[in-house]
Amino acid sequence: MLSWVAALLTGILSAHLAQRLWFPHFWKDALFLMRVIRYGARLEIYRRTSRVVTVVDRFVQQAQRIPEKAFLIYEGVTYTYGELEERSNRVARVFGDAVKEGDTVALLMSNEPDFLSVWFGFCKLGCAVAFLNTNIRSRSLLHCFRCCGAELLVVGADLLETLEDILPSLQEDGITVWCMTQESPRPGVHSLLDQMEEASQEPVAAERRSVRCLRSPTLYIFTSGTTGLPKAAVITHLQALKAAGGFWVYGATGSDVIYTPLPLYHSAASLVGIGGTIELGATCVLKKKFSASQFWHDCRKHNVTIFQYIGELCRYLCNQPTAENEKDHRVLMGVGNGLRQDVWREFHRRFGDIRMCEIYGSTEGNLCFMNHIGKIGAVGRSNFFYKLIFKYDLVKYDLVREEPVRDHSGFCQHVQKGETGLLLSKICSQSPFFGYAGSKQLTEKKILRDVFVTGDAYFNTGDLMAEDEDDFICFRDRVGDTFRWKGENVATTEVTEILGLVDFIQEASVYGVQVPGNEGRAGMAAVIVRPECTFDGKKLFSHVLRELPSYARPLFIRLQESLEMTSTFKQQKFALVESGFDPCSISQPLFFLDCSEKSYVPLTSSVYDSIVSGQRNV
Repeated sequence: MLSWVAALLTGILSAHLAQRLWFPHFWKDALFLMRVIRYGARLEIYRRTSRVVTVVDRFVQQAQRIPEKAFLIYEGVTYTYGELEERSNRVARVFGDAVKEGDTVALLMSNEPDFLSVWFGFCKLGCAVAFLNTNIRSRSLLHCFRCCGAELLVVGADLLETLEDILPSLQEDGITVWCMTQESPRPGVHSLLDQMEEASQEPVAAERRSVRCLRSPTLYIFTSGTTGLPKAAVITHLQALKAAGGFWVYGATGSDVIYTPLPLYHSAASLVGIGGTIELGATCVLKKKFSASQFWHDCRKHNVTIFQYIGELCRYLCNQPTAENEKDHRVLMGVGNGLRQDVWREFHRRFGDIRMCEIYGSTEGNLCFMNHIGKIGAVGRSNFFYKLIFKYDLVKYDLVREEPVRDHSGFCQHVQKGETGLLLSKICSQSPFFGYAGSKQLTEKKILRDVFVTGDAYFNTGDLMAEDEDDFICFRDRVGDTFRWKGENVATTEVTEILGLVDFIQEASVYGVQVPGNEGRAGMAAVIVRPECTFDGKKLFSHVLRELPSYARPLFIRLQESLEMTSTFKQQKFALVESGFDPCSISQPLFFLDCSEKSYVPLTSSVYDSIVSGQRNV
């Protein structure tokens, strides 16, 4: 008997040691996958029964269950679930006879509580809502209305002036404009606040918002590239519900306080942030705009446990002056995307061991990765079971021709483990791609066909990724950002991280510029020098010589006081690429990597002429 027990214990211990040695993340993977499957099963029940509990349905449930609980904290004022429910009911009452099920309504508002009141109010009437980017103007705004088919616009009082140029065109197109004011601010514009005050707070019939199909549109969220007009990504109830489960899958609960400084017209704030708060029955601290100087003060004041980030937000926090109480907070988790390795490590050093949960996915995409392990530098993690659920592949990509590499049979080729490839996601019933409103051509451009077999279709993410031997997935670059120089591929994100290690560099944006007489594009970096420092060409030269291969070293440096960003804190490089490196057309200081001087030297007109004429080798 004792020998049998000893053998059993030995077997258990051996299995445990083997698991720790060869499968160190087994239990974390298993728990995470169980949560994903559990949440997915709920969505499958909705599909099979044709009875969908939408994000707004869930909000109504929470308002009935916890009406007195704080749902939103905005500029020091607390709004309960019950109060926002009643206010959204008033919006629905005002427009009950003006719209019908299936109509699209446009929303142009800054972050404020009534953004949610209007959003939920129209959803209760069975309408789809188009979130307009508050930074776009004139022609782009008109384009947004026309591609999503909106016939009614609600605009915030602080944004009415942005419609000045296009108001006559909107009225000619039959679009009714309502403003969040007590009285009409100008002819042809209706006031909404006074109407809401007079309207009943009783809910409209639930049948008006009932949804039977997960694939019916609920939102239109506009994605902006570096060029061209915004594209209206179709957001279905399926996508909205998937995003709302993000916090829960990461282990968040109803007791959490979530800090959202991102714009609500962006999917991270609205779908993941607000949707996730509703799913949990938690509290959201909403900021009108992100402020690096107020961030930690807000977190301490409101006992924030989770914050949302995107793009360069965490770098802005790291660039703030050091304070004594930086680790004095209750923040346990950050959820977002675009966190570079160098910033990740500095963030941990400065502010404590906060669990940073990267989410990879585009607004319109059909694939999502989540780094639930928290490995620095990874955007997600995969495994055998995950690949059974989500069909994705990394394929070889030709940076010169800017297209996937195909074999003699015309099919794409897989990359090896650790190699960089273009990320594609299979379009199927489990992972549908809904495309863009008003443009079949734009939708088709995002689809690759006949990828591995004739007739298959994949969503082209436009992202270059790599998957290592431990199944961690790392972002390398956007297809348009990676460039070739001296016959080699240069990934801008990697070069940016290396430059960020230099003590006098606060921020850098790396891109490629054309040099006459040379193939490909030479590396160039726009750099912000820290306020207390000065640019040191010799130190930077030594650093890039030591840390980067010759083809990846930036040949040109451009000093900037600021870098142009999108409204979601992503670097805008198009204007920098277009301006090149001509000192006659650029007012900011320029420097050139001079190997003979072992330094970055000022890029004068004579140096520029010698480069362009071919007298100086690059």
